[in-house]
Order: sequence, then C-alpha cells, then structure tokens
Amino acid sequence: MSIEENKQRFIELYNTYITREGADKLLEYMLEKSDFFTAPASTRYHGSYEGGLLEHSLNVYDCLKHFMDDPYTREKFGITCSDETVAIVSLLHDLCKMNFYTVSQRNVKGEDGVWRKEPYYSVDDKVPYGHGEKSVYIITGFMRLTRQEAFAIRFHMGFSGDEPKNLISSALNQFPLAVATHIADMQASMFIEK
Repeated sequence: MSIEENKQRFIELYNTYITREGADKLLEYMLEKSDFFTAPASTRYHGSYEGGLLEHSLNVYDCLKHFMDDPYTREKFGITCSDETVAIVSLLHDLCKMNFYTVSQRNVKGEDGVWRKEPYYSVDDKVPYGHGEKSVYIITGFMRLTRQEAFAIRFHMGFSGDEPKNLISSALNQFPLAVATHIADMQASMFIEK
C-alpha cells in the first residue's frame, strides 16, 4: 500500500477506536506537527524507508488485533482488553520515533569505483527520554492511558532494551498485554517487514 493509503487506514482506525478525551488533539499533533506519517521505523533495520513507521504501526495493530481476537488467547491466557486499548497500544507504541530521524549524506563507492553522496537515516533525538517511556510521555501529554496501556507501550521491546532484566520481567509478569504487544511488535518487524 502507498503511504497515502496507509495514512488513510491509520486515521480511520484511530478515529473509529480511539475516542477518549484528548485523542483528537494527539492526532492533530501527529498530522500537523510531526513526521509520523512519513518517518522511517529505524535507521537500517525494519521499515528503514519513508513511511516505514506508519506501516510498522499498522502491522503491529494487525498482529495484536489478531492475537487478542483469538479465543485461545482469551481462554488459555486470560488476556482481554477493549478495541480502544488494542488501537492505542499498537498504533501509538512507537510515537517516540516521530521527529526522531533525519536524512544525512555519506560517501559510498559505487561498483564503477566512483564515490557518490548517498542519503541515509540518522538519529537526531531532541527529547532523549528513552524508547517506550518516551512514547508514554508523548501520549499522556494529550490523553490519559490506563496502567495496562502505559506498561504495554513502555515495555513493548521486551528484553531487547537496556533496562535491568528483573524490571522487565516484573513488568511483563504483571501486565500480560505488554507481552502480547511485544509479540506483535516482533511479528511485525521480524516476519512481515523482513
């Protein structure tokens, strides 16, 4: 899908499911004061292209929605939440990446032996507040999150972050939605976006 098609789908999902006070202001900020809809998802891994962050967010939504809608998930794991929570956690988990990357230039030697300037994404973090916690910080500037939502977003990276492992383990044990969000994030980045 094109960036424009993904953008329209994101806005439709957002407006359908995320209805709490302040949600409209957050979407307005994303549309008018951020590069969320055109930003990459990373500098060189998954979604390292224009619109990659938007596409990744939609992929995480699809993975998390499928997982949460599965009767086995509800029956065996006892994980339930509203459609609004699924949308918030998945669509907004990586807001920390908006206004985060910049296009830089580097010299690359071509097959013909000639050096050329080539664009690449680099990090320009003007709000160095971490990863998941930065997304929570941005969201709560506009609307309230439930404790479950905040922890799911904060710990969506699972054990791949730099935090003490016992902190991550405690959070994942107390908030199963964080585990589900991590799984959805990994499915999107490791399988769909490879």
